[in-house]
Amino acid sequence: MKDVLLAIRGLTKTYPGVVANSDVSFDVKAGSVHALLGENGAGKSTLVKTIYGLVRPDAGSMTLAGQPYAPAEPRAARAAGVAMVFQHFSLFDALSVAENIALGMEGPPPMRDLAARITQVSRDYGLPLDPHRTVGDLSAGERQRVEIIRCLLQSPRLLIMDEPTSVLTPQEVEILFRTLRRLREEGLAILYISHKLEEIRALCEEATILRLGKVVATCDPRATSARQMAEMMVGGTLRIPTRAPSPGGETALEVQGLSASSPRLHGTSLKGVTFSVSKGEVLGIGGVAGNGQDELLLALSGEMRVAPGMVRLKGEPIGRCRPSDRRARGLLCAPEERNGHASAPDMSLIENAFLTGKVREGLARNGFVSWAGARDFAERIIKDFDVRTPGPQVAARALSGGNLQKFVIGREILQRPEVLVVNQPTWGVDAAAAAAIRQALLDLAANGAAVVVVSQDLDELMEISDRFAALNEGRLSAARPARGLTVEEIGLMLGGAHGMEVAHVH
Repeated sequence: MKDVLLAIRGLTKTYPGVVANSDVSFDVKAGSVHALLGENGAGKSTLVKTIYGLVRPDAGSMTLAGQPYAPAEPRAARAAGVAMVFQHFSLFDALSVAENIALGMEGPPPMRDLAARITQVSRDYGLPLDPHRTVGDLSAGERQRVEIIRCLLQSPRLLIMDEPTSVLTPQEVEILFRTLRRLREEGLAILYISHKLEEIRALCEEATILRLGKVVATCDPRATSARQMAEMMVGGTLRIPTRAPSPGGETALEVQGLSASSPRLHGTSLKGVTFSVSKGEVLGIGGVAGNGQDELLLALSGEMRVAPGMVRLKGEPIGRCRPSDRRARGLLCAPEERNGHASAPDMSLIENAFLTGKVREGLARNGFVSWAGARDFAERIIKDFDVRTPGPQVAARALSGGNLQKFVIGREILQRPEVLVVNQPTWGVDAAAAAAIRQALLDLAANGAAVVVVSQDLDELMEISDRFAALNEGRLSAARPARGLTVEEIGLMLGGAHGMEVAHVH
């Protein structure tokens, strides 16, 4: 019987209008990988922020290794042996690996000693890192290593990981899992949050499932199917996306030799990207984060202008057209960064509905905004895409990440695009919401739209794509029929043997 490292009893946290955690109790044992599962808005983030000292609970208690534990801030949590790798990395692109790690430590050693320790620890755990490299030049997988090594240098007893594989290739996931299993064998407890249920089954021996802030079930993932866990999370039957036969049709979007410098300091320039997508077709584009996905979206949406003939919509060159002109012609885009790019955080959902719906929904006449029309459009998005919010007047930043994602994707789909380009459509959303979004994309294609889905979730791309291509360092592979592609073939397309590079770090 493993010893209980962290015991949580009756934790409750309420915010205005919502109970985030309600009487939550469970144990995390030393030397175990314990999954925390739940839909968006189920209370997972609030719970781990409480454990890490970012949130003060209203009621309840915790003990760590038998001692009362109530961290007032993350520094106190780290001092007690609790470390966390967040879903969004907190790294400075312009600094080196060692400099970034030093910033996250209390009283770091001299830089030369720290660099030697980083090299040693990263080698010991199979996550090679060069301490002198600039973070802006690292892949997403390597950036995650920086965060993990930063935690391991603190010799933690409990490591919290939030969606750790959302930015990794299959080969990098395998490396990460080897490291986590080794840490478990050394007695470290890992609290693991992920929406990828097959990963949970492969890695975790216990799971606690939250719904609407309450613990509703516990299970052994090794003996429970992914579908059973998903249904525990939603409290009902899970619908699997199905697609009608593609009607097939003429080419809707054609991209020819698209080359463009990234407008971002550490971005990835596009190099001769060529593809086409027909009406009724879903083209899946895979790739590890930072390989040109954002730049491709900017070039297609019109936020980044390119030579006229590089992008054609229904045969017409649109490379110099502005975003509003492209929308009017039927090309709509939903970028990955939902808070700040896809939506204005401080504006209401009504205002956010107006921002992209103005042209196609006819929400402005003679220079005057139709606020009644914008409200109706926002309410339709909320209803059709099950956006959990008190109402359309709420600011976008008040929504959970998954609910804002549903709003952003729904807003574009309901405008009946002829071509929809979407980056990470189900990033950070739970199994039921992901199934609903994928179904909406398939329905859009079945009704004759051309759909381009850029995603790091390979299972998603294989489920909904007719053809698959991979972005690597700004270059796009030739598209291949998605049916029948093996994980190995996909991994090699994605990374140019990305997983093999690990051995060459000096």
